[in-house]
Amino acid sequence: MPFIDTPDASVSEQTAKLYADAEASYGYVPNMVKAFGHRPDVMENWSALLSSIKAGMDLRRYELVTMAAAKEMKSSYCLLAHGSVLLRDIFTPDTLRQMVDDPGTAVIDETERTIMRFAAKVVNEASSIEAADIDELRQHGLSDAEIFDIVTAAAVRCFFSKTLDALGVQADSAYENLDSDLKTALVIGRPIDGTA
Repeated sequence: MPFIDTPDASVSEQTAKLYADAEASYGYVPNMVKAFGHRPDVMENWSALLSSIKAGMDLRRYELVTMAAAKEMKSSYCLLAHGSVLLRDIFTPDTLRQMVDDPGTAVIDETERTIMRFAAKVVNEASSIEAADIDELRQHGLSDAEIFDIVTAAAVRCFFSKTLDALGVQADSAYENLDSDLKTALVIGRPIDGTA
């Protein structure tokens, strides 16, 4: 249960639409969406910002950056959500678990490892980033626009993950269906919601 009460759809037309759109997309209203029920305009604007950031990246890179950022923040919800995307579209359960446990030995290339380390640094201590960090990304063939995309994808994750965790929002019980070893690797912060 979150630390604040989440409103039902009757609170406003905008909240009702937010919930209805989420149910149409997920088959239920996720806890993360309910957390924004008081301020559906914030969710709408965040979603628009996120879409504009994602537009410059392919799915794999965006998800790897997001996973690195979520892991650094110990955001179980975001690790589960984005891990599920990687599991559905890119990785096997074993590869995903390895990528979360030890990206240094995972079946990803050195450019991806460098991107993930950099994304973690953006989240952990952006003020410690130096020109050498940017140069390392350039040495892997990344353009300045691609570097900007990585920074903004990691930074926008901070807003969302920290909002959910500060409000006590737990990942949806639907994630209980994941392989138990994979859940152990992904649930490093708040537990999965135990309610139906």
